[in-house]
Amino acid sequence: MDIRSLTPDYAVSPQISPFDLPAIRAAGYTSVINNRPDAEIPVDLQDKAMRAAAEALGLTFVTNMVIGGAWTMENVAAQRTAMDSAKGPVFAYCQSGNRCSIIWALAEAGNRPVDELIGIPARFGYQLEHLRPKIEALIKG
Repeated sequence: MDIRSLTPDYAVSPQISPFDLPAIRAAGYTSVINNRPDAEIPVDLQDKAMRAAAEALGLTFVTNMVIGGAWTMENVAAQRTAMDSAKGPVFAYCQSGNRCSIIWALAEAGNRPVDELIGIPARFGYQLEHLRPKIEALIKG
């Protein structure tokens, strides 16, 4: 498992397994967001199995399946809602962490400077510069 903290309250990661969840909880995360569709992964890592394992540990588990390259504003709104309703730090995962970073940056539009929304994920290899016009448009409303 490779936890990449974008902020003190939001981290992303490539795909995790149920065996990673105790360490995620021990690291202080209270909510886990699954940004990966079941069709991409084996049954033992799909949403139902991950939800059961997370909830057994007292973690809040949120499903917000984002199709790679085809995120929607509904995905952005769902991520924002999950982040806002979390009772502590949020841990989001997908295949590489990129989708989680994209959805975070879009959900944070207007809350942080655009350069920060692009620069923070870039420290972990997530290139979001192509989203600058979309982030700026969201800020303008």
